[in-house]
Amino acid sequence: MGDMVVVRKEGLYCVPGGFYIDPWRPVDRAVITHAHGDHARYGHGRYLTAASGVHVLRSRLGDISVDGLEYGETVVHNGVAISLHPAGHVLGSAQVRMECGGEVWVASGDYKIEPDKTCAPFEPVRCHTFITESTFGLPIYRWAPEQSIFDDMNRWWRKNAEEGRCSVVFGYSFGKAQRILSGLDPSIGPIVCHGAVEPLNRVYREGGIALPPTLMVSDVSKADLKQSIVVAPPSASGSAWMKRFGDYSDAFASGWMQLRGARRRRGVDRGFVLSDHADWPGLMQAISATGAGRVIVTHGSIPVLVKWLCQQGLDAAGFDTEYGDDDDDVAIPLQPAEAAEATEASDSAEPQEARNA
Repeated sequence: MGDMVVVRKEGLYCVPGGFYIDPWRPVDRAVITHAHGDHARYGHGRYLTAASGVHVLRSRLGDISVDGLEYGETVVHNGVAISLHPAGHVLGSAQVRMECGGEVWVASGDYKIEPDKTCAPFEPVRCHTFITESTFGLPIYRWAPEQSIFDDMNRWWRKNAEEGRCSVVFGYSFGKAQRILSGLDPSIGPIVCHGAVEPLNRVYREGGIALPPTLMVSDVSKADLKQSIVVAPPSASGSAWMKRFGDYSDAFASGWMQLRGARRRRGVDRGFVLSDHADWPGLMQAISATGAGRVIVTHGSIPVLVKWLCQQGLDAAGFDTEYGDDDDDVAIPLQPAEAAEATEASDSAEPQEARNA
């Protein structure tokens, strides 16, 4: 049997199954790993996604024909057994396991290893071939524990509130914003959400995810705004909407905040290194846990990760995809000097450390 999954102009195509995974052009049958706009697009005939992601998908794409599959449940299509397994990325995110003729492939979509309170934790799935993202596929990317980032963010907010200054943190409306909310201490002051964030909060709450109480800016007095933290998408930065907050302190939450210069280019006071993608040790851990002898790398640092995996004795190659343009963790590309620095770091990475990560 040839490759079970290939790249076509429409997207990743399961050849024996006759369906696509996160296609970027309209197709008849699409299996969707999660509802970020680069993976979930309008115009497909039928959608299949994780049951916990159906409402998110509908909230973003409107009236679509979508079936929800519980994690671990199997459906068979054209002789291919399909099951979805938690990816730990955002609410409803899934890895797609495909089995046909004794061969198992897993397309992971986007994923992270560290569990958080807003989605089901990543579940390693054994397979022969693993399709992995590489958004942060360089050894320089190593995340601190989530709680330490939240503690830092709450300290920043508390200090601003004591000084009578509003705090504004920018993060993607779907996924990142709700993860930020899950770590905020509501005793510090009111939590205000941008109009693009609040509808997703509602979907998360309806899905059983506990978030602190949130308000719209119109619900908060000018005096109380000075004690508030505001969660807004990056697109709100510099907009007229921001003027109502007066002398505010702002921050950006993204894995890119680990880079020197990224915070400066965003023009914010603070950068919080909080990512919904796996860091380098997380990628190593996930790939190793699959037991896959073959790894296909998509969007991100493809050449570096492919080279590294080949050095570890794996059969590795890249897929050219159209992912990575609708998630604030992929919105700040490396500058030339940073790319050189990162590549040098990857060339001198410690093999033993990465193998044991």
